[in-house]
Amino acid sequence: MRAVIILEIEAIAREQKKLLPPLTDDLPLFDCGLDSLCLAILAMRLEDRTGANPFYDVETALPITVGDMIAFYENDAVATGA
Repeated sequence: MRAVIILEIEAIAREQKKLLPPLTDDLPLFDCGLDSLCLAILAMRLEDRTGANPFYDVETALPITVGDMIAFYENDAVATGA
């Protein structure tokens, strides 16, 4: 899932003409170069792919960093067998 998420972030940045810093696990999502619209697009694309969205899951803490986002989807993939 890590590679999928990184590729999606990079694709959205290209489409929206945003510059990205190096995408590290500790990089806050709102400092990664994507605005709130871009992050919504990311969440929707990943939801289409996995059926999960961290912003709808009230039992899970919201992802703050790139690593949190990756962990959410890796843990969800393990839980659902995706």
